[in-house]
Amino acid sequence: MWLLVAREPRQDAPHWPGRTSLAALDAVAWPLAAVFSILLSNQPLGVVGPVLTVAALALSAVRLRSAISFNHRYHFTTWRWGGVVIGLLMMGFALRLAA
Repeated sequence: MWLLVAREPRQDAPHWPGRTSLAALDAVAWPLAAVFSILLSNQPLGVVGPVLTVAALALSAVRLRSAISFNHRYHFTTWRWGGVVIGLLMMGFALRLAA
């Protein structure tokens, strides 16, 4: 038996000057960071590296379109995942200091 629960949709984001340009930068920055990490990998990735690079660039184009066209519905990725990434980096730094 399946139980379906419908969540309420997220509210529209408030509009302020410069939001479109920052949303476009946010939409492109995370996939490009993934591309740079793939390109700077020390291990040979074979065919997986180029496939992931193309997938990240395609995702970047889709996110950029969403950030520009539907700016009122775009929510920043940096606010959501930036704290997680900084927390992981701080844990790694602490482990390096402890070792």
